[in-house]
Amino acid sequence: MTKITDDNLVAILVNQAGFEYDIHSLVKAFYPACNVKVFTKEEQDAPMQTHEGIYDGKEKPSLNLPELMIDFTKEAVLVSLKGEEAGKDSIVRKKAALSPDMPRPEVKNHLKQVLYMALSEYTGKKLPWGNLTGIRPTKIPMSMLEKGKSSRKIMEYMENTYYISKEKGELAIQIAQREKEILAPLHYEKGYSLYIGIPFCPTTCLYCSFTSFPVFLWKEKIGQYLDALDKEIEFVAHSFGDKVLDTIYIGGGTPTTLEAGELERLILKIRNSFDLSGLKEFTVEAGRADSITTEKLTVLKQYGVTRISVNPQTMKQETLDFIGRKHTVLQVKEAFAMARKAGFENINMDLILGLPGEGEREVFYTMEEVEKLNPDSLTVHSLAVKRASKLNLWIEENGISSLNNTDEMMQITARGAKRMGMEPYYLYRQKNMSGNFENVGYAREGKYGIYNILIMEEVQTIIACGAGSISKRVYPDGRIERCENVKDVSQYIERIGEMIERKRVLLED
Repeated sequence: MTKITDDNLVAILVNQAGFEYDIHSLVKAFYPACNVKVFTKEEQDAPMQTHEGIYDGKEKPSLNLPELMIDFTKEAVLVSLKGEEAGKDSIVRKKAALSPDMPRPEVKNHLKQVLYMALSEYTGKKLPWGNLTGIRPTKIPMSMLEKGKSSRKIMEYMENTYYISKEKGELAIQIAQREKEILAPLHYEKGYSLYIGIPFCPTTCLYCSFTSFPVFLWKEKIGQYLDALDKEIEFVAHSFGDKVLDTIYIGGGTPTTLEAGELERLILKIRNSFDLSGLKEFTVEAGRADSITTEKLTVLKQYGVTRISVNPQTMKQETLDFIGRKHTVLQVKEAFAMARKAGFENINMDLILGLPGEGEREVFYTMEEVEKLNPDSLTVHSLAVKRASKLNLWIEENGISSLNNTDEMMQITARGAKRMGMEPYYLYRQKNMSGNFENVGYAREGKYGIYNILIMEEVQTIIACGAGSISKRVYPDGRIERCENVKDVSQYIERIGEMIERKRVLLED
């Protein structure tokens, strides 16, 4: 396996700062197993006109990886790739015209276009999402639909500007149209959604970077955590007493690591604090099968939770063991059956494609098992390698070659969702996603996860309570401001007054 070291460094030298994130993201999409670094003129004393200057005297990579130079002038952006192909020197150069008064977004688009064309020509690869990085794919068609643009015009724009495939363009447009319909009844300026974070888990999964703490180490402090949450909930309820609460989402971590009595306490606090008469959705992320019991499901159902998730991620036991899920496939099936018996008619299941050692055969098997359970919605994630996850450390030691996601694997889940009567309804992408694909939510009519759309499209204020949560205030002009709660549970408990004050500042007119 190839390790990420300076031996497989892809270095980019650029003479103008400000576009490092976009450059890094796009090059990383072509070279996911490599260490990509962007050097600006300020960081590099070597002459700008020589490729050799990138390495500043260091030994060049032993692999056939390109050296990249990006030069901005007043009239153009120039991209030059130099490397070895089939034992021979290979150079690719691309150029895009600029004008002195060109807005920054247009300059960025021109840069990404020529960089993508150069990388695609050099590698012989085309990415399913083209040069689209750093933006939610549905946001483009959504904004164009609101301006009255036709699907054909939107598709032409996305193909010509971002070079995305026809398949992905059609998917983004289809989902944007569906999102627009789903969100139409919501209250925007006069409404909001509520997120409650429970940052405890039975164990931390290999791929996870969310704020989570092993519940067995924090049993004695859960009561104090809920006390702090009570205070934050009371502040939000008072501050938003004149607004409509559209959706509630209790996530984590794994909320069902709380005992049945603790869940009852939390949900009763919510019910007694807020006017739920306009509530359209109340979701609890049950998640881990080893945290679900009949007693907990009874509490959730009794107090008005309308949607839950039972998340296997995969139905291959060996993979579950490897990624640290600490539950069996049988437990997933039993937990799902318990949820149905408890009366839940809107159950989601999450899957992750690209897990270590899994390929098309394993995904096909997982879909067969999921279809037997027949959930109401399905969220398909492409594995994203997060810097703070244990998986990132594992890759540094073992290489990335065993992480594999393909278009056929994505299609296996899409076909399975269609057989279950589901259609795609939300979509988002993350950095360092396996195969440069996407996450897609599928659901039957009326079983959509409304909160999922809201958190991605950022069209409604979401107030978040709990350790590690982030509140987002959306203004009528589209401007967004955020405030974060501290991630550490003990700090959250001790500094709850400060967390409330942060919200007070955020919500001031």
